Amino acid sequence: MEKNTFEGKFIVFEGLDGSGQSTQAGLLKEFLMKKGFNVVLTKEPTLYSEAGKRIRKILDKEIKVSPKELQELMVEDRKEHLEKVIIPALKEEKIVISDRYFLSTFAFGSADGLDLQELIKMNNQFLYPDTVFLLKVSPSICIERIKNRGDRVDLFEKEGKLSEVWKTYKILPDRLENIFIIDGEKSIEKVFEKVKEIIIKHLNLWKN
Repeated sequence: MEKNTFEGKFIVFEGLDGSGQSTQAGLLKEFLMKKGFNVVLTKEPTLYSEAGKRIRKILDKEIKVSPKELQELMVEDRKEHLEKVIIPALKEEKIVISDRYFLSTFAFGSADGLDLQELIKMNNQFLYPDTVFLLKVSPSICIERIKNRGDRVDLFEKEGKLSEVWKTYKILPDRLENIFIIDGEKSIEKVFEKVKEIIIKHLNLWKN
């Protein structure tokens, strides 16, 4: 995978559905903007590419495809995401925060029975983030959160499936760098305090 050599910083939030990664990504954007940084908040799958639109229909169980085809669509969507949003922003020295990236492909694809090494190979031409936050929340709590917020349950949002997804997520920090696991079962405020602490130490954004 390619190291980020652009002036901007690339930050990713990952976790099970319902782990709170979208909330924390939004809080970090607000925090950094108040500090004077130019920030782009984005997410995967995207809603603008043809692949992204098809992925949404698959996750909503409107259409059915094989696990391999789903992950190929994820890769196609990610390529466009990088070319149209992430890399242009990094070139402009912006901080890009993405709600999900290729770690989701590794974890959710593995839970669907695909080979992890093959999934990594499918994504090896992509830019590697400077920092990845992986929020650890039990599958049962994730399901409860999803139900409490009134969202419809998508393809992967079942406790047994989420347990399989986490099995891959939890081994990724041993195989890949710059991944920080945070206890996402604490309050939103306490989780974000940990996010801020890591950002300040790891990216050293205030060095100048």
